[in-house]
Amino acid sequence: MFEDLKPHIQDLRKRLMISVGALIVAFLVCFSFWTHIFEWIKAPLSVAFDSDQVKGMLVQISPAEGVIVAMKVSFFAALALSIPIIFWQLWQFVAPGLYKSEKKIVLPFVFFGTLMFVIGAGFAYYVVFPFTIKYILMFGNEMFAANISASSYVTFFTRLVIGFGVAFELPVLAYFLAKIGLITDATLKSYFKYAIVVIFILAAIITPPDVISQVFMALPLIGLYALSILIAKIVNPAPKIDKGIDDESEEESQEKA
Repeated sequence: MFEDLKPHIQDLRKRLMISVGALIVAFLVCFSFWTHIFEWIKAPLSVAFDSDQVKGMLVQISPAEGVIVAMKVSFFAALALSIPIIFWQLWQFVAPGLYKSEKKIVLPFVFFGTLMFVIGAGFAYYVVFPFTIKYILMFGNEMFAANISASSYVTFFTRLVIGFGVAFELPVLAYFLAKIGLITDATLKSYFKYAIVVIFILAAIITPPDVISQVFMALPLIGLYALSILIAKIVNPAPKIDKGIDDESEEESQEKA
């Protein structure tokens, strides 16, 4: 049994090594100009601080925090740049077990997987994050200044943006699973009420501990789940049961009995 799994384990190791190698190369490149990336990351916070409603600044609270921030920022950017390669390697690992017709979706899988990640991250950066960060900083700001640790801010930012990017992969995953026949629209519909509960739990885990950002994540996810049902219906519709045929076959079986 182990001998049968050995080629798959070796292929998985190869794909992981390529993905990690791409991530390391991208990290080294991004680290060389991490300050520019950091300026982009802190732009929504700068807008909040420029308003009259919020007072505060980013601060360094430990000697090594500058290095930690540079590494976090570089890793975030490297992960975003490596997404197409990671998707490609994931597909290369899965593809040998698929039929020739199913392998034709490799390019759409990589393209739309990357596109949906970018859309999700962009939605978080331009819509959710500016509102969330301003709302959080305004709470109790008349009592104290919001002097935020730079490292904590980067963690807060990347957690939200990457979380949205990954969450927006749901329609792509639904298309892939429906294409290979693992799910249908009926399957997704039957689990819809459970999916809503899971979505709100994931939103609570991924987003900061406030209701506003959780709702901002949960509502698009519910919409994406509904879109996934539509995609599955188009790609792999649930077989319709012809009641007339079933009744006739049932009568024939009774007559034979």
